Amino acid sequence: MIQRALSSAVMRAATFMLLFSTLLAGCSGKPSKSGASGAYKVGLVFDVGGRGDKSFNDAAYNGLELAKKKLGIEFDYIEPQGEGADREAALRQMAADPDVKMIVGVGLLFTDDITAIAREFPDKKFVCIDYNPQPGAEIPTNLSGIVFEEKKGSFLAGAIAALTSKTGTIGFIGGMDSNIIRKFESGYTEGAKFVKPDIRVVSGFVGMTGSAFNDPAKGKELALGQFSRGADIIYQAAGASGLGVIEAARETGKYVICTDMDQEYLAPGRVLTSMTKSVDKAVLATVEDGMHDKFQGGKQRVFGLDGRFTDYVYNDRNASLVGDATHERVEQIRSDILSGKIKVSE
Repeated sequence: MIQRALSSAVMRAATFMLLFSTLLAGCSGKPSKSGASGAYKVGLVFDVGGRGDKSFNDAAYNGLELAKKKLGIEFDYIEPQGEGADREAALRQMAADPDVKMIVGVGLLFTDDITAIAREFPDKKFVCIDYNPQPGAEIPTNLSGIVFEEKKGSFLAGAIAALTSKTGTIGFIGGMDSNIIRKFESGYTEGAKFVKPDIRVVSGFVGMTGSAFNDPAKGKELALGQFSRGADIIYQAAGASGLGVIEAARETGKYVICTDMDQEYLAPGRVLTSMTKSVDKAVLATVEDGMHDKFQGGKQRVFGLDGRFTDYVYNDRNASLVGDATHERVEQIRSDILSGKIKVSE
C-alpha cells in the first residue's frame, strides 16, 4: 500500500517536472527546426521540366542557392507532376506553410494560378518569373512579376546568327507556342533581317501545351528537319526540349544558339552563343528586397539589356566562333537599342 502510494507520488512528481520543463522550453526563445535560427524562408515551385532542365528552372534554383549563400535564407521546392496541372496545389501548399515568407513560381504558365493564390494569401509575398497577365489586369500588391527583355535579347541573337550563317538560312525552335515564345521568334527574325534583309528564317514549335518544354526527342526531330532544309544555325527557346536541339547540332556539326543560360558546356564548339536571362540574379535581388521591406509588388519588374540582365554570351569559349567583327557590330546594335536609335518592335 505504502509502496503504491510512493509510486503514485513519484509518477505525479515526474509528470509535473516533465510539464514544467516543456513550459520552460516553450519560453526559451529557441526556434523549431523549420524556423532554422530565424532564417527567411522561400518556397520554389518549378515549371514543367523541373530541376535539372539545364535552363530556366535551374537558373531559378541557382538564384535561391545564391540567396542562401549571400543572405542566409532557407528554401524548399516542389517539382511539377506531368504537364504541371498541380501548380495551384503546389503554390497553396507552400503558402500554407507558416514559415515560408515568399513563394516563387517559375514560368509564364503560373500567371493565373499565382495571381489567384496571392489574393488568397495577402500576408505572403509571391514572385512569378515571366509573369504574363492580360493587358490592363490588376496585379496584387503582394505579387511581383519578373520579366525580361527577351525580344531585344533575341534581336541580338538573330543578328549574330545572320552575320555568321554560311547558307543564308537560319532556324528557330520554340517550346510551347505562346505569346512569350513568339517574342523570341519575332525578335530573332527582326534582328536577323536588320543585318541581312535577305536572310531566310524557318521556324517550328514543339507543341501547344506546357509539356512542349519537356520533350527533347521532339526538339531534336524538329532541329534535324531544319538542318536538312539548309539551316546551319538554330536558335532554341524550348526549355528542356532544347536539349534535343543541342544534340542535333552536335551530331550534324551545325550550330545552336541557346537561351536562358550559357549552355556551351553541353556541346563545346557547337553552341554559337546563348541569349541569357539572368533569372538567378533577378531572384536574388527580389528575395533581398523582400527581406528588407523593399518588395516591389503590384507590377511587372523588368530586368533588361541595361545592366545586362538580358544579354548574350561572348567569352573565350565562343569568341572564335562569333569573331571580333560580329561582336563589335552586335555591341553597337545593343548600344543603339539602349539609346533608342534602333527601335525593336513590341
